[in-house]
Amino acid sequence: MWTNTTQQLVQGVMRHGPDILEHCQTSDDLTQYVSRLQQEHLNYPIPPQQVDITNWFIPYECKTMDIVDWLYQQCPTPEIRERVVEELRLFAKHDMIPVLKTMKYVVDTLRANNVVWGVGRGSSVSSYVLFIIGVHKIDSVKYKLPINEFFKGE
Repeated sequence: MWTNTTQQLVQGVMRHGPDILEHCQTSDDLTQYVSRLQQEHLNYPIPPQQVDITNWFIPYECKTMDIVDWLYQQCPTPEIRERVVEELRLFAKHDMIPVLKTMKYVVDTLRANNVVWGVGRGSSVSSYVLFIIGVHKIDSVKYKLPINEFFKGE
């Protein structure tokens, strides 16, 4: 999903056709875009102005899974579980639990299709939850990386 200005949307549709709109959103006022659609009698969809993170295109079983319970089941020790509880509190505070479900789906899909992705990058490696899901391969507990590196200022 890309965020675009209205002008970028218009240019993209003119260059690539309306199918790109399912992959776009805009933070601008759509008045100019809608006006152009009407002037040219185009029946193109209007992209959303905000992304609904609970309605991403992932299978139903991924959307409805209890990711929190699944993560708890992956904890080998009480100390790890304590870290996961702390991280999940922060993910929930930032309304990012649905993102975890999507990340699990993405990682599972990559694995199922033998696609290789990076070992770890940036502040995400300080999240043990993302390590459990498989987003990266850096054990933040082993290397004593504080979660506040991922949630700056927490």
